Amino acid sequence: MRIVVVSDAWTPQVNGVVTTLRDLRSRLQAIGHEVNIIEPSLFRRLRCPGYPEIELAWGVSRQLAHFLDASGADAIHIATEGPLGLAARRHCRSQRIPFTTAFHSRFPEFLNAATGIPARWGYALMRRFHAPSSGVMVPSRGTCEILAAHGFRNLRPWSHGIDLDLFSPRARSVMPPWPRPMFLFVGRISVEKNLEAFLRLDLPGSKVVCGSGPLLDRFRARYPHVHWAGPVPRERLVDYYRAADSFVYPSRTDTFGLVMLEALACGTPVAALPVAGPLDVVGDSNGGILDLDLGRAALRSLDVPRECARARAMAFDWDVVAREFVSYLAPITEPRPLGPRPALEPVTRGARA
Repeated sequence: MRIVVVSDAWTPQVNGVVTTLRDLRSRLQAIGHEVNIIEPSLFRRLRCPGYPEIELAWGVSRQLAHFLDASGADAIHIATEGPLGLAARRHCRSQRIPFTTAFHSRFPEFLNAATGIPARWGYALMRRFHAPSSGVMVPSRGTCEILAAHGFRNLRPWSHGIDLDLFSPRARSVMPPWPRPMFLFVGRISVEKNLEAFLRLDLPGSKVVCGSGPLLDRFRARYPHVHWAGPVPRERLVDYYRAADSFVYPSRTDTFGLVMLEALACGTPVAALPVAGPLDVVGDSNGGILDLDLGRAALRSLDVPRECARARAMAFDWDVVAREFVSYLAPITEPRPLGPRPALEPVTRGARA
C-alpha cells in the first residue's frame, strides 16, 4: 500500500509526535508498505510564535494539492491539525477523497493553561476539524473517553509502540556522581507539562531534567539544585533512562506520554498521576506507581522491581501497532487521474519568514 502522511510535526523537532511517526514509518516500510511524509521542510516556513524551534508551513494549499494528487496514494492520513493538516483536509474534502486523522496532542488544555482560553472552545474547533475523518486515531483509551465526552465521533483507539532494542535495560549507565536516588524527567520544558509539580517536590537524592522549551531558562534560574541536561539525542537519552531510579511524569494533559514507555523499556519504574496517558501506559501493571500525590508515587516507585517495568513495556509491540494503523486507514477506491509523482524536496532557499 502507498500511504501518504501529512504532518506539521517533523524533524528536526523533538517530541513524541515526531518520534511516533518516524518509528511508524520505519515499521510500515519493514512490512512492505510505501510511506511518504508531507512535512514543513517541503514548503516556505515561519517560526511558531512562542515556540521558535517549531517551524510552520505557510501558503501551502496549491503545492500541497499537487503533491496529494500526484502521489498515487492508496490512503491519506492527516497526523496534525496545523497549516498542512488544514490544507490537506480542505483538499480531500473538495475532491471527495476519504482520509483518516490522528489526535496526538490535547491542545485545548495547552491553550487553557497558557492563555486561559476555555478548553471547551478548543475542543469545539478540534471536533470540527476531525468530523469528516473516516477514523480518528487516538493513542489512549483515556483520551478516547475525553474526546467522546466532547462529542467526537469515529474514534479509533490506537496505541504506540517502542523500539525494545534501543530502549533496553542492559548495563546501567554511568552518570555524574549525583546523590542517589536519581529522579528523572524527560520532555518539553513548557507550561502544559506541569513540570513544577515535580520540581517543587521534596525528594531525597537528585532531580535530573532532559529537554528544552520556552520555560527552560526561567526554571533553571528558579530551581538551581536541579540538574538540567538540556536537549539530549535519543541514542544518548537511553543512558539517562537506564541510570535513573525513578521516572517522574507530572503531566495531566498528554494523550499518551511516549517517554514513560521509553523509561519502562529501560527498566526504570514510572511515577505519575492517575490521568489519561499514564493510565494507559502504566495502568494497573507492576511497572510503576500512579497516585494523586506525586511525591508519594515517586518514593513508592523506588521499590518497583526493574524487571517489572521492562515487562510492562514489552506489551507495546510495534508490529501490532503498525498493522492496526493500516487497518484503520480509509482506502482511496475511486480511480483518479494522476500526473508524474512529484519529487518531495525540502525548500531551503527563502524558506523562512
